Amino acid sequence: MGFFSRLNLQEGLQIFSVLQWIPGYILLGAIPIVLIPYFLVFTKFWPVAVLSLAWLAYDWNTHSQGGRRSAWVRNWTLWKYFRDYFPIKLVKTHDLSPKHNYIIPSHPHGILCYGIFINFATEATGFARIFPAITPFVGTLEGIFWIPLVREYVMSMGVCPVSESALMYLLTQNGSGNAVSIVVGGASEALLSQPGASTIILKHRKGFVKLALKTGSYLVPSYSFGENDVHHQEIFPEGTWLRFFQKNFQSIFKRILGINFCTFHGQGLTQGSWGFMPFNRPITTVVGEPLPIPRIKSPDKKTVEKYHTLYISALRKLFDQYKVQYGLPETQELTIL
Repeated sequence: MGFFSRLNLQEGLQIFSVLQWIPGYILLGAIPIVLIPYFLVFTKFWPVAVLSLAWLAYDWNTHSQGGRRSAWVRNWTLWKYFRDYFPIKLVKTHDLSPKHNYIIPSHPHGILCYGIFINFATEATGFARIFPAITPFVGTLEGIFWIPLVREYVMSMGVCPVSESALMYLLTQNGSGNAVSIVVGGASEALLSQPGASTIILKHRKGFVKLALKTGSYLVPSYSFGENDVHHQEIFPEGTWLRFFQKNFQSIFKRILGINFCTFHGQGLTQGSWGFMPFNRPITTVVGEPLPIPRIKSPDKKTVEKYHTLYISALRKLFDQYKVQYGLPETQELTIL
C-alpha cells in the first residue's frame, strides 16, 4: 500500500494509460478470436459470428483505402495522460504544405514506438494544430487488420497497413495533404535499442524512397530523441541457457509472427524495482525539413540511390542539429547500418 498511497490521481491515471496500451490490443484481439468460433459451434448465437465474419469480408478493403478514422478516438483524454507519463513532445521545424503528400520515415524504432504512436496516431501532442490541413497516418503490419474489433480500433486512429497497395492509395488516390509515418528500420531495429544508443537500420532500406519517387511524395526525416531510453534490453551472455532460450524465442517469433522478440524491462511500481513500466524519460519527436521528390513512374536504381543518399544527409543534419538540445552529448554520432 505504500506505493499507491504516495500516488496522486494524475500519476495513477498516467500509469494506467500506459499499462492498458498493449494489453488493450491483446484483449480486443482475443475476444473475436475466441468468441467467434465458440458462437459458431457451441451456442445459439451463431448468427452474431456469421454477421461478424460477413462484415469483415464486406469491409475487407477499407483498411487499404484510407481506413475509417475517428477524431473522437484520436482526442481521447487517455492519450494525454499517456503523453504526460514520459512526457512525449512533437517539434515542427518546417511547415508542411497541404498541396503535397508526404512520407515521414521515423527513427529509431525503439522497443514499442511510443513516440510515433502518440505523435501521429493521436492528437495528444496537437498534430492537427502544429501541422494544419495535414492528415497523418501510421503504417504497421497488415496482419493486425485481419482481426475484428482490433482493425476498427486501429483504423479509428489513422493506422494503416504498411503494404505497398495501401500506401499507394493514400499517396495517389486520396487527395493531397496526407502524411504517412513509417518506422523504416522495422522490428529488427528494436534489437538495437539501448539507453543512449543512436543506431538505426537504413543503409539498405530503400523501398520507402522508391515509393516516394513513384508517388511524388516528399520525404520528411524525423527522429524521436529519448525513444531508446525508456526500456533496458537484456542480452544474455553467450553460452548460457538464458541466451539459448532467448535466441530460440527470437527465431520462433520472427518465423511465425514476422516480428522480433526482445527481452527487456523498465521500472516497477516500487522504487528501484524492475517491471514492465517504461522509465519516465522525455521522448521528443523532431520533424525535419521536407525533401522534394519528383514523380517517376518507374525509377531506376541510380535515381533511388541518389534520393536515398540525400535523405540520409537530411536525417544526419536533423540529428546533429537537435541532439544536444534533447539530451545527447555533442560527440554522439548517428550510426547507420
